[in-house]
Amino acid sequence: MGYKRKKDDGEGEEMESEVRGRPSFNGAERRNVILPSMIKNKDKRAKVYAKQKHEKKVEKQKKIKARDAAEKLALELGEEPPQKQIPKTIENTREADETVCRPDDEELFADIDADEFNPVLRREVTPKVLITTCRFNSTRGPAFISELQSVIPNSDYYKRGTYDLKKIVEYAKKKDYTSLIVVHTNRREPDALLIIGLPNGPTAHFKLSNLVLRKDIKNHGNPTSHEPELVLTNFTTRLGNRVGRFFQSLFPQEPNFRGRRVVTFHNQRDFIFFRHHRYIFDIKEDKQSGAKGKDGVAKERVKPRLQECGPSFTLKLRTLQHGTFDTKGGEFEWVHKPEMDTSRRRFFL
Repeated sequence: MGYKRKKDDGEGEEMESEVRGRPSFNGAERRNVILPSMIKNKDKRAKVYAKQKHEKKVEKQKKIKARDAAEKLALELGEEPPQKQIPKTIENTREADETVCRPDDEELFADIDADEFNPVLRREVTPKVLITTCRFNSTRGPAFISELQSVIPNSDYYKRGTYDLKKIVEYAKKKDYTSLIVVHTNRREPDALLIIGLPNGPTAHFKLSNLVLRKDIKNHGNPTSHEPELVLTNFTTRLGNRVGRFFQSLFPQEPNFRGRRVVTFHNQRDFIFFRHHRYIFDIKEDKQSGAKGKDGVAKERVKPRLQECGPSFTLKLRTLQHGTFDTKGGEFEWVHKPEMDTSRRRFFL
């Protein structure tokens, strides 16, 4: 009952190939070019694909060698080498954002001088952190909290019990704590962090994922009690700057370099990766030819490396609220909503 359209001069073939998502060829081009997807035999299709992949790799290596030769020739002639091409990534092609911090932004510096973290960051107040949980604790919750205590100096843990969170906030204010961290659990796994700045806020809610405890890290190190160095990277917008200063206010501003401890908050595509390392200096013999001293003894060189101490986890900002925790009358600075994710190249931190 159906009507089949007659193909005229290869037009039907081109239409069919476009519908299937394959490139269309005419005449001799169609006979010479063979795509792996056109071959029905599995073994032959795999061989053709491997051959084409090898040819692409050889061609790429030739381009790299030609580029290196041109650069070397330009340096020998005293000319400027050709400019290196920068590959396009999601990070360097991100959407333009008006809130990106600039070094000449006077309004930004005025806000920084007047924010809630200024007394701690100016070393007028020593940071003191209270850690607690939700009412229903998890299996890995206590181990995670003990490792958080080893990471954050001057931190204390108290059981939540049946106390309301607002009462805990008032108790922490009276005891001169500067921050309160609540570890939330779901299905017996830590899944969120609520960080409250004291006494005047703000309150940040983070989704927690990819938690790896110290015992699960291969060749992990054991941290000392020295105050760690803090590394914050890629917090470029005003919101990111505020979140970075919030993390900074949890730690003392006078690191003890003898401990060789480093705590890192790395922001990438609005995911904040937390890592805890200690750096080690290994003394090894220099195996290069002729690297011997006057006495004929092989020279030694110092090789630094990082050893992960744990824990490691990933944070995703959900809400940032003015003041301390208040679900009913609280005013939110920023709330993440699904309709905000309009593009893969749109970032907020």
